[in-house]
Amino acid sequence: MYPRYLQPLVRDMLDEFRIVYVTGPRQSGKTTLVQGVAADLEMRYLTLDDPAVRGAAAADPHGFVRSLDNQAVVLDEFRQVPGLVSAIKEASDLRAGTLPRGPAGSGSAPDGPRKGLFLLTGSADLFRSARAQEALPGHMARLELLPLSLAEIHGTRRNLVDHLLAGDFADRSWPSPAVPPTREQIASRILLGGYPEVQGMSPRARRIWFRSYTEGRFFKDFETLYAARGDYHSRIRALAPFLAGLSGNLLRYASLANALELNDKLAKSYVEVLELMFLILRVPSYRKSLARRMAVRMPKLHFVDTGLACHLLGLRSEDRLLTSPHYGALLETLVFTELAKHAEWADEEVGLYHFRDKRKREVDIVMERPDGRIVGVEVKASATVRREDFNGLAALAELAGARFERGLLFYTGMHVLPFQRGGVRLHAMPLYPGLYGEHYIS
Repeated sequence: MYPRYLQPLVRDMLDEFRIVYVTGPRQSGKTTLVQGVAADLEMRYLTLDDPAVRGAAAADPHGFVRSLDNQAVVLDEFRQVPGLVSAIKEASDLRAGTLPRGPAGSGSAPDGPRKGLFLLTGSADLFRSARAQEALPGHMARLELLPLSLAEIHGTRRNLVDHLLAGDFADRSWPSPAVPPTREQIASRILLGGYPEVQGMSPRARRIWFRSYTEGRFFKDFETLYAARGDYHSRIRALAPFLAGLSGNLLRYASLANALELNDKLAKSYVEVLELMFLILRVPSYRKSLARRMAVRMPKLHFVDTGLACHLLGLRSEDRLLTSPHYGALLETLVFTELAKHAEWADEEVGLYHFRDKRKREVDIVMERPDGRIVGVEVKASATVRREDFNGLAALAELAGARFERGLLFYTGMHVLPFQRGGVRLHAMPLYPGLYGEHYIS
């Protein structure tokens, strides 16, 4: 079993909030995580995947929640009964000043507002809707559990977001690899992705797992979230690999609609549902300060998992991936999703963006601190670095001015290399061990 670095944060939030909601893709490990928390904290565990539990909750959501009798409870996949939202709010309001969290019937005296009443999970982000957010204002902490990060797979505790923001790349905490990674090693990691179930599977078993996953997610789950009309199955079958091919690229809804013979509104609505299901991520454009007048508005698209994207693209081997036109973009997706995963448990708070100006100068990832300072991150699928590889970072630095802290370029070489462009602080960083800690994939 892999360590999940979000788990301590889940426990901490249960001490601070009445309701903690852990959301993320199906099969990302949410159930395993909350079962562990439930065992540690003596919380009752119920899953709405159980037909009997789901039936009781659907028949009388408020009565179901009241029957829990003041117990701290985990409700796994609770979104399957939408009526539970208002019932949970009622219970949260009524118990706001009752017993502190502890085993039911402990007889403890009242001790201020009670925390840790509900630990919820859901594989579609119900609380992105304005209606659901209004239902639980101030009651809830929302956390995302994405598939395994490389740090979790290799058991290294360095948080990549915190390390990049700290900006100290000369110390021994960022050692150079003994040998540079091979292209085949990197391709293998992209093909494998981060879903816990596929780690260690044979290529044949992995293909079968991804096929089953896509059938369930793109059809069964899509249907529960979208009032589909007409032949939406064939549309989704065409849309899924098309979007996989866009991972790491700008998302133009008009081009998407034209390619799939859809109208723009329908194409955008499909994309929104797939994002709600945590299959894709839309990354907004960074357009702050002077950059706002120069930057393009379009979002960038990333698949949540590179292994799933490769499966949809028909890429089954390292050789096929390395010779495909998607290799560089999927490597960028690997780095972006690693940062997104680390951002959930980082000490520092960041927003993630992309940058592209009207002269087509671009930066793959922009990390923004709450005070507006930014760090630019580029990804290059090469073991060599040239001065012109930093053109996008230099353009971002020029437009952002004092907000720009530093620029980083991940590459597949061996050493941390400082660069200087007109007083701007830039570094080239090795992908290994930057993403993997001190270990290589075997």
